[in-house]
Amino acid sequence: MIPRRRRILKKKLVQRLIKLQTDGTELVTNILVAADARESKRRAELEEARRLRIEKLENEAKSSLEKFEEITRKWTVAKAKEIPQDLRDALGGQQQLCAVLIENKNKLIGELQQELKISDDRYVKDLKKQAEDVDLMIERMQNQVTSLIKSYREELDQIENSFDDEQKTLLTGIREEWKQQRKERSDKELDHLLQRMKQVEEYEVLLQRLRVEDTVEYNMIKFKMETDVQTLQQQLQQMKATNHLNQEKLEYTYQVLKKCDEENTITKSQQKRKITRLQDAVNNLKIKCASQETQSHEENQSLTDDYKRVLQQYKDMQKKIRHFAAVDAKRFKEVWLMNEAEAKTLVQRALETDRLIHEQQLGLDWVSPPLPFMEHSGPIQPQLQAQKSAQLVAAQAFGGMDEQGETEGEREGSTHEGSTGPEGTGVDRKTVKRLLQLLCDETGFLIESKLLKLLSPLEKNEKSLMKLDSIFSAMGIENEEDVYKMAEFFMKYKKQKNQEDISVSNEETAENDSDLIHPNEVLGALRAFTAQYCRSKVGHSWQQSSVLALEERDDSQDAAYWESFADVIPESKLKVWNALEAALKKYHTVLTERSKLLTDTQRLKQQNSELKTLLHQYLNSKINTELEIPPTRLMQMTSSPDQKNKTH
Repeated sequence: MIPRRRRILKKKLVQRLIKLQTDGTELVTNILVAADARESKRRAELEEARRLRIEKLENEAKSSLEKFEEITRKWTVAKAKEIPQDLRDALGGQQQLCAVLIENKNKLIGELQQELKISDDRYVKDLKKQAEDVDLMIERMQNQVTSLIKSYREELDQIENSFDDEQKTLLTGIREEWKQQRKERSDKELDHLLQRMKQVEEYEVLLQRLRVEDTVEYNMIKFKMETDVQTLQQQLQQMKATNHLNQEKLEYTYQVLKKCDEENTITKSQQKRKITRLQDAVNNLKIKCASQETQSHEENQSLTDDYKRVLQQYKDMQKKIRHFAAVDAKRFKEVWLMNEAEAKTLVQRALETDRLIHEQQLGLDWVSPPLPFMEHSGPIQPQLQAQKSAQLVAAQAFGGMDEQGETEGEREGSTHEGSTGPEGTGVDRKTVKRLLQLLCDETGFLIESKLLKLLSPLEKNEKSLMKLDSIFSAMGIENEEDVYKMAEFFMKYKKQKNQEDISVSNEETAENDSDLIHPNEVLGALRAFTAQYCRSKVGHSWQQSSVLALEERDDSQDAAYWESFADVIPESKLKVWNALEAALKKYHTVLTERSKLLTDTQRLKQQNSELKTLLHQYLNSKINTELEIPPTRLMQMTSSPDQKNKTH
């Protein structure tokens, strides 16, 4: 009764502690989850603001360029006018256009400065909010630690009271065992407290790291915006200088036209000298342009060599990664086999013990349980099909080299050129190749201009592969399944467009009827595909590290496999073992008592035989004949009344 009540009390106390720990952990993690959500929202807002700002700057640059071109065109028209009134009107219009252009630039600078100030205020508010979250998290963690310590102390008090009540009924050995358990309990509480303190330190380090990252990101954004503001200010100063120079030129031209009739000869000579000077300037510019082209060609060649060298280093690094992955997989398999052999040995011993109990102790027929895991050897290999990367699919489509050599890539390309994609998508590799070539031709805006300059000296296939790599990174396409999914989506998009344009004439339909989508519809299809399939991949980085085979292994079945070793003896048989153990202990106690009784019986028999020998010697001694009443007669006299009593 007492152990059962103790187990019930212990179960209630453990449930209470688990509930306290769960509630405290949830209070702490809620703050972390809220901070992560707030940070994600802030980064999304910053990205959207940056995109709008870039669009605004691009629109402003386009409008400024158009206005500047309009001003330049009107200068030509103004030079052709000879009437002073018309020339004055033209100058007034030019001044108004220049004033509007300068006003737009000033307005844009003011908006950018206002956004910079708003971002500074938001950063200060975020820092304050993070500090408040940290203080709240520390406060909750301290409250949790205090409540857990208080609960542990209450439990300890209850356990001590329980043991004090049972102290009178328990034996001295139980008392020693209780002291040992109390010591273990204290050690566990101390370990748990140390673990909680370690977690608090880890959380503080994590918060400090997040603060540092946010500060670095803020400094980068601030530096970029300040650079943009300085660039715009420089452009404004250049425009002012250009405007001032144009005004001086207009005044000079006006004076020249006013005195044109008087100084015609002088003007012609000046124009001739001016033409000579301009020709010299043109010659100097041609020489400078030739030197710049030579320098750019040398720089391009140097960058191409650097690119090839880095590409070779990348391939060498991939070989090393595969080598270490193979070594780790081999070591993992050896450790697995060693532990598996030890576990199987323990299972055999347990089954042999169970057989002996059934046959020798219980007298029952023993049947071996089904053990499918005993036939298995080595790590569990799930049936998974590795997918190729999008870059490898593109390389095979264009006949590029894979990691094992050029001949294998050509062999795979020729073997699978007419086959369909994964999981029966219905798109053959030839269509995929044509579609990838169409993407290279129509989506050049996704590739940076610097990369295009670096790719100019390469061959056509290598250039197409590098373009596709950049396009896949921008769209979030990672593996072979994504490539064939895009091709299937383009085919469906073409069919949908054909159904919508069914009213077009038969001649146009016959001319445009092909397996591929029309080049004019590539951008619309690409935008629809990105919005439908690639939305969840926007936040991922384009530069991902290759995952080793051991890390890709699915270990979801490992726990069940190792637990099957522990469950080889069911709970019912364990209960039989416990009952048999108790019965054998009782039987051993009875045998021990019988052994003691047999020893006492033997000792009494030995004493009885010794007494018989002494009595016989006493009765047969010679001195008995000299006595008046010998002992034999006395024994007969004493025995005769006993016989009479027996007869009666």
